[in-house]
Amino acid sequence: MERIIGHNNHRYTVDKEWGSRYANHYSVNDCHEMVMDKNGRLFLLTNETKNNILIYNKDGKVVDNWGHDYPGGHGLSIHDEDENEALYICDHDRHQVIKTDLNGRALMILNYPKETGHYQFPEQYLPTETAIADNGDIYITDGYGLQYIIQYNCKGEYTRHWGGRGNSNEQFDCVHGITIDNRRSKEKTLLITSRNQNCFKRFTMDGHYLETINLPGSFVCRPVIKGDYLYAAVFRSGSNTAFGSGYITILDKENKVVSTPGGSAPEYVNGNLLPQHQEEKIFIHPHDVCIDDDENVYVCQWKAGKTFPLKLQRIA
Repeated sequence: MERIIGHNNHRYTVDKEWGSRYANHYSVNDCHEMVMDKNGRLFLLTNETKNNILIYNKDGKVVDNWGHDYPGGHGLSIHDEDENEALYICDHDRHQVIKTDLNGRALMILNYPKETGHYQFPEQYLPTETAIADNGDIYITDGYGLQYIIQYNCKGEYTRHWGGRGNSNEQFDCVHGITIDNRRSKEKTLLITSRNQNCFKRFTMDGHYLETINLPGSFVCRPVIKGDYLYAAVFRSGSNTAFGSGYITILDKENKVVSTPGGSAPEYVNGNLLPQHQEEKIFIHPHDVCIDDDENVYVCQWKAGKTFPLKLQRIA
């Protein structure tokens, strides 16, 4: 009997062999992030320099690979630019963000943001994620560094920055991920992870704080939006030192958790989410999710014994 995980109208069967079944000739270290192009190909970023990018079809077959230059490959975003899609790779070992085409050719390199006045040398800058606006503006999270959001225009010219490490609404503790949200209004906003604070924070596109979405117990990675829902990998739960305690969380556009595959069922008291925890040993350290057009979820994992991505097949 197939194992079913999740809650309410987001339940799934688990295919743990999806990413490894046809990948005998390839290696991974940490599987950090995954995105899907317009043709339905799934691009996996790993910090294994034998093949930093593995390109899958939806059947789990590796159809191409490239990349030997990203020892700290961590964040992967995709953006459609004049009908040509581009990838943005955050490499925290190189202290750079690299824009490439889908074949791996470098198009732009963004170095450490000395223009902010906060960075004296590259080693202070450990970028983890990007989000790209319709006009080409680039937002970068310095999730393992000084905790700033740095905004550039489409040419890579510095525009502004905000955030930094701290406990105020405008600050972060492990600003691990970022995405652009337009689900609730025509006015786009930024959803930004503060992982060690177990929350997402919403900002205007020019960096003004709007609200906090608390997810007690969940050390969330980047927010990923598909349709009306927000999906995120929870790499650990309960404590930042709780090894192997991850799961997936899914929120509706009203910021309510509706399903937690691998985790405890979401429960609200007086409008507040109760702390959640891992309930089933499906995952070790989920680090990212990618959702296809059939609303199946592909899960990448960090520090999980060099395992390949797995697939959650939606059944409800």
